[in-house]
Amino acid sequence: MAKHDENVLVVKRALFDELGAFEGLNPETDRYIAAFLKKENNFFLPRSLAENDPSHKQIIPYAVFTFGGKILHYVRGAKSGEKRLVAKGSIGIGGHINDGDESLFSFDISTYRAAVHREIEEELKFAGGYEDRVAALINDDSNEVGRVHLGVVHIVTLTHENVSAGEKAIAELGFLSVEELRARRDNLESWSQIVLDGWEKLKDQ
Repeated sequence: MAKHDENVLVVKRALFDELGAFEGLNPETDRYIAAFLKKENNFFLPRSLAENDPSHKQIIPYAVFTFGGKILHYVRGAKSGEKRLVAKGSIGIGGHINDGDESLFSFDISTYRAAVHREIEEELKFAGGYEDRVAALINDDSNEVGRVHLGVVHIVTLTHENVSAGEKAIAELGFLSVEELRARRDNLESWSQIVLDGWEKLKDQ
């Protein structure tokens, strides 16, 4: 199956509106995620359809890696699955949840966590372990990419700074300070700009 034709996890935009649509970051993660992961509320669509259908939101884990007070940054290479973001800087390792992640019973919180860890360990190779926590949801309807995606921001704290890319889509990988990232804010994709702008609150939750 071509990458763009994989089946990806979505919820209806109407459900997001019913729960309370927002722009930017929202720390009320438990309420939204509990609703999204009810069996009757999520399903899978071919990615080729979902990417152009704003009546659905694709659920995207967006993991921000930290070590020693710095944040992992990379540039999306030409092999990126999201062509609209190629050459943009990013501080989020993210990916679609596809039907290969679904359990025999339902797509629940434990299945979601397993999918997140799979994505993390596919995209990056690192020494040592990590701890992750869900810090916020992220939404940006101001552009065509954001209108069809909804992010779940994970703060991932690494125990070792030795990190390398596991996929060709990740280029120029390295840890930067918050100040260094703010200096290049205009080159970041919109979700990374939003996370960076809210970093003081996110890191202290």
